[in-house]
Amino acid sequence: MLPKLGIGVKVSLLGAGLEAAIPVGGKVNVRGGFNAISYNRTLTKDGITYTGNLSWRSGEANLDLFPFGHGFHLSPGLICYDGNKATANAAVPGGQTFTLSGTTYQSNAANPVNGSGKIDFNKAAPTFRIGFGNLIPRGSRHWSILTELGAAYQGSPHAALNLAGSACAPNGINCVNAATDPGVQANVQAEQAKLNHDLRLFKFYPLISIGFGYSF
Repeated sequence: MLPKLGIGVKVSLLGAGLEAAIPVGGKVNVRGGFNAISYNRTLTKDGITYTGNLSWRSGEANLDLFPFGHGFHLSPGLICYDGNKATANAAVPGGQTFTLSGTTYQSNAANPVNGSGKIDFNKAAPTFRIGFGNLIPRGSRHWSILTELGAAYQGSPHAALNLAGSACAPNGINCVNAATDPGVQANVQAEQAKLNHDLRLFKFYPLISIGFGYSF
C-alpha cells in the first residue's frame, strides 16, 4: 500500500519552503507548498542611495511524474505569488550631486531629493522542473532527499519610480520641484524605461532547490 502523505522542507531561490505530497497513482504525485524570502540591501548609484527590500511569498502546486517509477521525475506546475514585491527608498543628501539619465543635479540642502521605487511581478507563473527524489518513496523507506532544477515563466517584471524634493543645477541654483518639473520628470521616466527594458531579461526565473522529506 502506498503511503498517504509526504511532507518536506526545502531551500530554493524562492526562499525557505514547506511542502506536502499525496500519491495519485504508482508513478504520479500531487505536491503543493509555500515559500518565503526577505532580503535587504543598500547601494549607491549615480549619487543616489537606495535602501531596498525584496519580499516574496509564494504558493505552488506541482504534478510529479515518475516515468521510470523511481526518484527521477518531471514536474509541470504553477506558482502563485501573494504580495511579491521589491521596494526601495531613495535619498540624496543636501548639497550632493546626482545623475538622472545623463543629467547632473544637486540636491537642495533645505529640501533634499528623496524618492521611492518598486518592482511588481505577475501574480501567477507556470513552471517546469526536472528532479531526483520523491516525498513518498515507493518502498519501505520514509526519509527522502529531493533536488530540482527548472524555471518559472513569470513574464517581464514592471518597475515604477517616483522622485520628490528639490533638484537644482550642479552649482546649486535654479532649483525646481522634482515631483512636478517636466525636465526632471522626463529624466525619471527615461530611467524607468531603461530599468523596465533591463528587467525583460527576467521573464524566466530559475528554480533550484534541495530539500528533505518524510512520508507517513
